[in-house]
Amino acid sequence: MDLEYFKQWVYKEFRINLSAYKETQLHRRLLSLMSRVGVNSVEEYIDILKKDADQRQKFLDFITINVSEFFRNPEIFYDLKNKIGTELLPNNKNLKIWSAACSVGAEPYSIAMILDEVAPNGNHSILATDIDSTILQRAQKGEYVESEIKNVSKNDIKKYFTQIGDKYVVNNKIKSMVKFKKHDLILDNYESNFDLIVCRNVVIYFNSDIKDEIYKKFHASLKKGGLLFVGATESIYNYKEFGFEKTSTFIYRKV
Repeated sequence: MDLEYFKQWVYKEFRINLSAYKETQLHRRLLSLMSRVGVNSVEEYIDILKKDADQRQKFLDFITINVSEFFRNPEIFYDLKNKIGTELLPNNKNLKIWSAACSVGAEPYSIAMILDEVAPNGNHSILATDIDSTILQRAQKGEYVESEIKNVSKNDIKKYFTQIGDKYVVNNKIKSMVKFKKHDLILDNYESNFDLIVCRNVVIYFNSDIKDEIYKKFHASLKKGGLLFVGATESIYNYKEFGFEKTSTFIYRKV
């Protein structure tokens, strides 16, 4: 498989830097995609991606890992909720938060619900970004199926969602707290002065050089004392090198 040729084509076509991904994982994912459409060469697969909009979107979804649900790993979100209440809000009543690689929006909306509960009078801002424009459009709609809200309590479903058919739609108050924007973690500049950055289950797919660069940029984007919240499989073993201290298993504080 001519992986380098495919990487170059994807970068030119989508501005996605596949060189940042771990080689073995990328190779495995690409072979899986190609087998699903019955092709054996990169050239054949590129031809399909050029002609078939559905396959293009399936490729983007598969490569950019659009898997999400509300309060993914609920016990870790409970820990975050405590940290917001005890560490962030005492210093600032109006929090600036970034949900990076937000996928379908379940994560930033989960954070908005937490803020509505612990600090409903604050003028909070949540920036939610992703590399995939189509996914961002879905996130802005705020429509979810039952499996995506399985971790939301019945009371909060009543409070924050309207059921329309088999869809659950986030209410306007929660939607208004989140601003969605296209952003590439590898290629684009980062905003600054965040109290909290949430980036979960994405960085694990990148090689170590790119991963380290992202953690350095996150550190620069946080206020002193700001928190970085990562996924349940993403402990940062060399966190001190990036200027963080560990405040709990998956939450790091900027020193």
